[in-house]
Amino acid sequence: MSKAHIPLALRRRVAREALYRCGYCRSSEAILGEPMEFDHLVPESRGGRTEYENLWLACSQCNDFKSNRARARDPDTGRVVPLFNPRRDDWDAHFHWVDSGLRIEGRTPVGRATVVALKLNLAIRVIARRAWVIAGWHPPRS
Repeated sequence: MSKAHIPLALRRRVAREALYRCGYCRSSEAILGEPMEFDHLVPESRGGRTEYENLWLACSQCNDFKSNRARARDPDTGRVVPLFNPRRDDWDAHFHWVDSGLRIEGRTPVGRATVVALKLNLAIRVIARRAWVIAGWHPPRS
């Protein structure tokens, strides 16, 4: 949870740009039935400021698993790499949907490290996505 106040106009601007969905797992606020959280891309505890360039939306699970991290280990190479930055990075360049939209697979070291660190394929998430696929709500379009 952010310690800093985020002005309403800034909240609205970031939410519109993020299309009201998590920058990491791409889940939509409307599907989750709960508001997104404001993620400091560079965590406040690491000097990140509460400003437009450093904010994006994240679901509570992704935000909790990200915590105050900005980097994680790529499970394939063992290298520590930056986590995916939804404001700067192209989601489709780093990830893709597999198993008919049930799981997210990393295409790059950044993508793979983010999938593991944020537990993007946690069993409960995959179960929820299965229902969303059946309903025709998932996977989201880029």
